[in-house]
Amino acid sequence: MHRRFLLAGLALALVAAGISPAAASESAETTVRPVRSCADLVRSYDVPDARTRVASAVVVPATATDPEHCAVKGTIEPNIGFELKLPTTTYRGRYLQYGCGGFCGAVMFFGQVFPECGPAFGDAAVAATDDGHEAPPEYVFDTKWAANNQQARDDYFFRAPHALSKVSKRIISVFYGAEPRKSYFSGCSNGGREALLLAQRYPHDFDGIIAGAPAFTYTGLIGYQAWLARNVIPQDKIVLLHGAVMKACDGLDGLVDGQLEDPRLCKFDPGSLAGQLTPDEIERARRLYAGPADHGVRLYPGGQAYGSELSWSSWIHPSPQFGEAIAAGLADNALKHLVYPIGKPHSSLATFEFTVREFRRLVPETVKANAMSLDLREFRRSGGKLIIWHGAGDQAIPVEGTLDYWQRLTGGRTPDWARLFVVPSIWHCQGGDTLTDFDPFKELVSWVEGGQAPHRVIASGRNAAGNVVRTRPVFPYPLRAKYDGSGSVDDAANFVAAPGFGFSDRIRWAGEDLYHRPGPVAP
Repeated sequence: MHRRFLLAGLALALVAAGISPAAASESAETTVRPVRSCADLVRSYDVPDARTRVASAVVVPATATDPEHCAVKGTIEPNIGFELKLPTTTYRGRYLQYGCGGFCGAVMFFGQVFPECGPAFGDAAVAATDDGHEAPPEYVFDTKWAANNQQARDDYFFRAPHALSKVSKRIISVFYGAEPRKSYFSGCSNGGREALLLAQRYPHDFDGIIAGAPAFTYTGLIGYQAWLARNVIPQDKIVLLHGAVMKACDGLDGLVDGQLEDPRLCKFDPGSLAGQLTPDEIERARRLYAGPADHGVRLYPGGQAYGSELSWSSWIHPSPQFGEAIAAGLADNALKHLVYPIGKPHSSLATFEFTVREFRRLVPETVKANAMSLDLREFRRSGGKLIIWHGAGDQAIPVEGTLDYWQRLTGGRTPDWARLFVVPSIWHCQGGDTLTDFDPFKELVSWVEGGQAPHRVIASGRNAAGNVVRTRPVFPYPLRAKYDGSGSVDDAANFVAAPGFGFSDRIRWAGEDLYHRPGPVAP
């Protein structure tokens, strides 16, 4: 009892001094040392419905970027490969699981593997999975593994991230003597889809979740990639188009700064470039901005954003890294092997029809992968915190889809358990004309562990040399950053929160009924 009063008094004193109790608790945290050797982890684990075999566990020395850790590699039955990295001297009770991108097929750790989420670097155990299959290193778009294997599909669609969360917590409890104090998930693109799916279908797996640029409507997104791949514009014309868009629209948000705060303000018509673009290129550009539709019925809730044009090059044109265009690789392989029920007629990039009928043919299988459920009541009741973020210049997954989901989820209000951040300029997950990087992980930890809901997150822009040349605050949607009239427009300190532009975010489209189809759940 005496200790309780001492802690309460300390908290009051810190608040009076302008220091949050959450910050104090972080500074008072002690590291948790292993109770087993790293080598002891090599064995089988009878995790319910996720029997696991650890094949190797070795101590990796500290480097300039990573703490010393036990690197664990194993397989969850039947074929989910994973890696778990357990700090040996800096662990403070946190677990962070990463999502994977595209069709997965390899264990992917994105960005800074060991995040700075507390008072020490590398204080969290981290893990990632290949989602149940291995893709050939030379062809990341491979989906042949899914052609006749429903278990492999289901592991990728909805089981693997959940299974890994159970397995990681079991191994952590063996290594450190207790399960993690707090668990987090962070993913972008397909990883963002997994993030939302975990909050919807497995609401007790994680305390805090970050869903970046979520590919949450798999049903519509594969057709959208086909739409991009079928409306290619030459590289030099993309540059021309971007210059014209920025000249016409950069100042519409009240500030000429090389980025569009909300691309929906722009009403640029590619037809104004007649004579510089061919008639066919003009129509292709119009189709890209509009998005796919069938006789006025939208097949995806969005189109390419004005101002995002420079990012199209890496998505609709073949690249040396992948050997083909990303949009084409994703669409063709998904349509051939993944998104129609096994045994039913499939399609391809060349033959896919942009019709409501074809959209409905995709539903029976892709509803398993969708993360569109609006029922997050159990996640909210469990105390979970959710941050969704999306780049306004995303060339792969238009932000309008996320805005439509958010509107339906919240009714346009800002709930006490979730936040949405729309980041100007940023392309798909990273990169952009001006702003290039956004990571709200520290803010999520402060929210989960200290009750401090994020009122802003700072985005940064880096030049080709990797130097930060712009910072900009991003406020919870629908608020936006507004220049206060003095100082550099590249300094976040010179911006304040302002009301958004008042757009209607709810979109009528072919997949509206899918918001009420939650999809299957693995045990």
